[in-house]
Amino acid sequence: MKSKTIKIDDVEYVKKDSLMAEKFGDYVIVRTLSAGVHFGHLSEKSGQEVILKDARRIWYWDGAASLSQMAVDGVSKPENCKFPVAVPEITLLQAIEIIPCTQKAVESIKGVPIWER
Repeated sequence: MKSKTIKIDDVEYVKKDSLMAEKFGDYVIVRTLSAGVHFGHLSEKSGQEVILKDARRIWYWDGAASLSQMAVDGVSKPENCKFPVAVPEITLLQAIEIIPCTQKAVESIKGVPIWER
């Protein structure tokens, strides 16, 4: 990851990309080009590279018509969802969609039981 700050003439500036977490909010759903869909705390973003903390893969969901609805309402059928265990951190390449989550959605997604095979 690139540095979050830059120093010019002894003044330290915060790079615009490092402010994305504030723009998107704490938790997001990220859809990638080939690594699927993930939910987690947005830690860093640089171009299409995203780092999520406390991240769960959204392998299968039920009770939301789309990722957009899931980011707003969560899921209404958590017992049918397949969200594996959270990982402490994941770096996702080729993020093509980042959707901020409401508090209602965060609680719903975090409440989905861990799917294990």
